[in-house]
Amino acid sequence: MIKISNETLEFLNECEKECAKRFKEIEEIEFQNQLKVLNAFNEAGVEARHFIGSTGYGHNDIGKEKLCEVFADIFKKETAFVSPLISCGTEAISQTLFGILRPNDSMLSISGTPYDTLKAVIHGKKGKDIGSLKDYNISYGEVDLKDNDFDIPAILKELSKKAPKIIYIQRSRGYSLRNALTIHQIEKVIKAIRETGNKSYIVVDNCYGEFTEIKEPTEVGADVVVGSLLKNMGGGIAPTGGYVAGKRELVEKVIYKMMSPALSADNGSYELGYKAFFEGVFISPHVVAEAKKLVVLASTALSKMGYTTNPKPDGELSDIVCCINFNDKNKLLKFTRAIQYASAVDSNSTLEEGEMDGYEDKIIMASGSFNQGSSIELSCDGPMRPPYAAYLQGSLSYAHGKIGLAHAIQSIK
Repeated sequence: MIKISNETLEFLNECEKECAKRFKEIEEIEFQNQLKVLNAFNEAGVEARHFIGSTGYGHNDIGKEKLCEVFADIFKKETAFVSPLISCGTEAISQTLFGILRPNDSMLSISGTPYDTLKAVIHGKKGKDIGSLKDYNISYGEVDLKDNDFDIPAILKELSKKAPKIIYIQRSRGYSLRNALTIHQIEKVIKAIRETGNKSYIVVDNCYGEFTEIKEPTEVGADVVVGSLLKNMGGGIAPTGGYVAGKRELVEKVIYKMMSPALSADNGSYELGYKAFFEGVFISPHVVAEAKKLVVLASTALSKMGYTTNPKPDGELSDIVCCINFNDKNKLLKFTRAIQYASAVDSNSTLEEGEMDGYEDKIIMASGSFNQGSSIELSCDGPMRPPYAAYLQGSLSYAHGKIGLAHAIQSIK
């Protein structure tokens, strides 16, 4: 049983009072995004018959077609491909890179080193032929961020040497200590790149960022966005899946990679039906707003307790993650275990650090979620390496997030 002391509850209630203005701003963004999603449903003419599934080849799968149409409208691009068969964000990004890039092409990350799980996709594993970009002789370069922003002079200098086929941006922080990149920052760097006449394809890893602001990267010049339905766009309801949205010619290349060069998006079935995916994206603006409120509360409370957080209490929000720098292995363990105990599912599990596919270090991960690995649900994880930072994210309801945070705070006092 979770017991919250009066002292802890009073502390968080006082923090909430300081968050009132931020909460109001979050609710306004939620309203604008809910309107955007509702209009996408109305424009597409979503009907109950689109919820049914398909079998076999999946030809004439009206549910899948309509879902893709809704996503394309939300991202204001020519087309989108949404599939329950994509297991996670890393797979969606990997398929996108391999779909667009060809042997001897190059890509340039302008947001520094990507998330841990993409390193093997790009560089492979020592002594193993796993089909990485490197194995296909696709070269990779990166430009670090400067003062938590794009280093535009350094980027333009790098682009003057050679125009890569893909310019890659990771919007969220991954396991770094930086803030998420805002739409304003992304718009500014894209404008600077295009003013040089550069025609590289700009691909944005949009994981954790959808609906946190009023605009999406594709509305400020990105050619393609990629994400997971186990994060924001699934609203905690979609049981699996991922998406890619953007220019038709690029999305089609990704579809050929996922399906087969001989097949198109007309192939691929999902017998269970699409109701959960439609419902998930429809509720997503609200769930994202709930998660953002938890980020504001967590950063406010933990900053008062003397910890460094990203974002800071008054920082801009462009994802649903609060990074807490503990500089203490034991506190990282205690905090994460407390979040697991405050989960609705598998609360009786005692977390231990362990190896996980795609990560260089051992990981501690709290994810007592209804959908396995769903990080739009209340979760917390971190690599077991200095500075022992926890990454708190998600929450289907603000109330649940507040309870989990209260329990976690008590665990590290």
